[in-house]
Amino acid sequence: MESIYGNHLPEMEKVMKDILDRIGKLRTDLTMKYGMDPIEHCLSRIKAEDSMREKCRRNNLPETTESALQVLTDSIGIRIVCAFLSDVYRVVEYLKSFPDLTVVTEKDYIRNVKPNGYRSYHMILKTESGYFAEIQLRSISMDTWAALEHHLKYKKSMKGNVELVKAELKRCANELAATDVSMQAIRDLIFEQNEE
Repeated sequence: MESIYGNHLPEMEKVMKDILDRIGKLRTDLTMKYGMDPIEHCLSRIKAEDSMREKCRRNNLPETTESALQVLTDSIGIRIVCAFLSDVYRVVEYLKSFPDLTVVTEKDYIRNVKPNGYRSYHMILKTESGYFAEIQLRSISMDTWAALEHHLKYKKSMKGNVELVKAELKRCANELAATDVSMQAIRDLIFEQNEE
């Protein structure tokens, strides 16, 4: 079977590497300036063929290269996990500063939390060459919660009080969000004292 990405995979990998290189430069610059890397870790992927085909079917789209690269916008995915809340927004502004990257959509689920407690900042970027990349930015706490929630969400055989589990997940999300705010305040205090 021919790749759903046609002959575009090498160019997609190049686009992904370019964005990762830019993020790497920001990390280096900010580490030199502040003595601290703003990014805990960064993951990237090109969506697997079977996942992209399944997404096309789910969205009633033909399983074509055009659907995968022009209609759907997450063939390239990058998750950036930051140490502090302010770092998330610093990286967002940095990515927006490039004239060859257009922000197609952005959703701030940190300030506008999803009902289940999910927090993250999502951006769809379009490159000059026409490829889309989905960027997710989170704090360490948000990433931990999302990973654990993902494991629990897909337990289809769960019996008992599902609403109680949802309420507990949301409570944990709120506690972790409060921890993010507290850790940010502590970091700001340390930075203020160092500047004095």
